[in-house]
Amino acid sequence: MSTGEIAAKGRRAGQSPWVERLGRAGLVAKGVIYAVIGVLAIKVALGGREESPDRQGALRTIGEQPFGKGLLVLLALGLAGYSVWRLAQAVLDRDSEGEDAKGLAKRGGSLAKAGFYGALCALTVSALLDDESRSGGGNEKQTTAGVFDLPAGRYLVYAAGIGFIGAAAFNGYRAVTCKFNKKLKQGEMSEAEEAAATGVGILGHLARMVVFALIGSFLVKAAWEFDSKEARGLDGALLELSQQPYGGFLLGSVAVGLIGYALYCFVQARYRDV
Repeated sequence: MSTGEIAAKGRRAGQSPWVERLGRAGLVAKGVIYAVIGVLAIKVALGGREESPDRQGALRTIGEQPFGKGLLVLLALGLAGYSVWRLAQAVLDRDSEGEDAKGLAKRGGSLAKAGFYGALCALTVSALLDDESRSGGGNEKQTTAGVFDLPAGRYLVYAAGIGFIGAAAFNGYRAVTCKFNKKLKQGEMSEAEEAAATGVGILGHLARMVVFALIGSFLVKAAWEFDSKEARGLDGALLELSQQPYGGFLLGSVAVGLIGYALYCFVQARYRDV
């Protein structure tokens, strides 16, 4: 079989309707994670600190519900589906982005998302096995300290921080321009549905902008001061918000935005051109 024939088969596999179904299931799973994080952040804003408003805290909370183990199984399958869909975009060029610089950049972004949500799927599986789910979040300091020990580790932390700040700017740009609606099948939506999707999309992308900017700034500060204690993850960024003047209001606003992003994920699961 020639290389061209293998590539053609790969492209056909990438266009499989099963990849679409996996992508839609993954968007639902992504929405569930953001919704639970938003609810936990609201609890923190109201003075309750039983759970960390991060992904591990969300998984613990889901696991503690009736039928929690079954819910985590469904969540793991959804996240695996999301990772496979993004991998098909990256490797099999499901969205026909091409091989020019812009197309390769988009496919590279899809590959990074595939890796991230694959890791989140693994974290969900570990929650099912009751190991990570009991240890709690907050390992960002240890991770950053380990990176500092690598050759050029300080610059890797700088790069990670700048990457988060770039992601924050990108989310802000999408919120202002409403570019996030571009891939929705707007012809299948009523005017009310389109307006609602735009509203929760703006809220959600603004909330992600704030959170990513905070995480990025903490990482850049950690690299500048060569101090892993300055690193923060999602829970650290949200808790930092709560400690500012009017912190409860700020954190509550971001939490509502994260729930808005969860709703937007559900809209995508129904109407996105997957």
